[in-house]
Amino acid sequence: MDKHNYNQLTRTFLRLSRFSHLASIASWDMFAMMPPGGSAARGEALAELSVLRHQILTDKQVGEWITNARQEDLDDIEQANLREIERHYQEAALLPESLVEAQSLAGSKCEHAWRTQRPANDWAGFSANLKEVVKLAREEAKLRAAAKGCSPYDALLDKFESDMTSARLDELFGEVKSWLPDLLKKAVAKQEQQALIAPQGPFPIADQRELGLQAMKQLGFDFNGGRLDVSAHPFCGGVPEDVRITTRYDENELLSALFGVVHETGHARYEQNLPRSWPGQPIALARSTAIHESQSLFFEMQLGRSEAFLRRLQPAIIKRFGMQPAFEERNFIAWNQRVKPGYIRVDADEVSYPAHVILRYEIERALIDGEIEVDDIPGLWNEKMQAWLGLSTEGNYRNGCMQDIHWTDGGFGYFPSYTLGAMYAAQLFHAARTALPGLDEAIAAGDLTPLFDWLRQNIWQHGSRFSTAQLIQNATGEALNADYFHQHLLRRYL
Repeated sequence: MDKHNYNQLTRTFLRLSRFSHLASIASWDMFAMMPPGGSAARGEALAELSVLRHQILTDKQVGEWITNARQEDLDDIEQANLREIERHYQEAALLPESLVEAQSLAGSKCEHAWRTQRPANDWAGFSANLKEVVKLAREEAKLRAAAKGCSPYDALLDKFESDMTSARLDELFGEVKSWLPDLLKKAVAKQEQQALIAPQGPFPIADQRELGLQAMKQLGFDFNGGRLDVSAHPFCGGVPEDVRITTRYDENELLSALFGVVHETGHARYEQNLPRSWPGQPIALARSTAIHESQSLFFEMQLGRSEAFLRRLQPAIIKRFGMQPAFEERNFIAWNQRVKPGYIRVDADEVSYPAHVILRYEIERALIDGEIEVDDIPGLWNEKMQAWLGLSTEGNYRNGCMQDIHWTDGGFGYFPSYTLGAMYAAQLFHAARTALPGLDEAIAAGDLTPLFDWLRQNIWQHGSRFSTAQLIQNATGEALNADYFHQHLLRRYL
């Protein structure tokens, strides 16, 4: 049977992907390179691009092609792509053009101002912009919720993690809450018995950058299709053919930037290994934000903080920065596996990390569902930080509710992806270890090829061909099981 309608859709989505490519690189430039004076004009240009993509995607002809393509004789791959095309179409069709433009402008303005407001601890200035972002996010959530028959927050969550609900998150996170405080307390108490020596700086930024590039090379990053830069908040952007990752440096703190690079390299390897055989098609995109985070946390936590990997890393650090007591092997491993509750999520150890995520999830859900307002955020943040980690953020907005970039552009519903990603990462690493006898020995010997081949085979090459649930079932033989994450933390820290 003729596939005229399906072929029209693939041509349209190839065109859309090219516009997305431009938007992605322009956004990277805005975060990493653009002079401050370019902010307003860049925001307007990106908003224009958002409107153009929205117009193309929501044209009624696209809807007709989708309806007709369902009757065409499509193979499994084409059917999966059509499913993803329809999902993208329906997501976009729910929103008026005016809202898409307003959100893009408000997000650019809020993010750009945040870069100077955060160092200045200027909550009053930040909250004024955030209120507009929240107002527009609530409008979007209301439209999506009405169409999907769910709560406003669940409607936004579905954009990032389709088929996940706050009810299921409450169940998963409730389980974590039942054991995490005790595990955290025991891990801290156990480590207090061991006197650790902190690395003594300064550590020149040029050397830190070279160390990061060396780690990226060891982790298989393709420098012919990507690069490393600096931004106010580490991220991975760009497109599979041109992946941009960033970190931030502190001359007195050696390992934060390095593990930021390792984390973002996990994202980058996933992007660089997505299927190229379906150019411009939604099926070739990463499956979901939680699967994306599973890859970065697989690299940073499961692999990067493992004893085997740290033993490989230690000589490279000594070679670049010289020997000091902190770099003695036993101390170096213990220092990189220390559990120390702190203010900053991106620098958090993996035991206290879920506390940061659950705190943000509970606040953003209440915010989008209209149970609280922007002005309530600092007080709630302080209350939850004290309850979880025993830290006060009263008046300390910079290291509290202003530290992340996600809310500045309306990314409500993203934060749960981090702890879901940690759960997936632990389950995937367990499956890889089962499938690859001698994996730890291979890592210790610096041979990461079998591990990356396993990831490519089970996760990377599939893009969005399968649902998240099916992808994990295929890769590990079972559905998401949070117990692997719990057992991993018990093994490593207790």
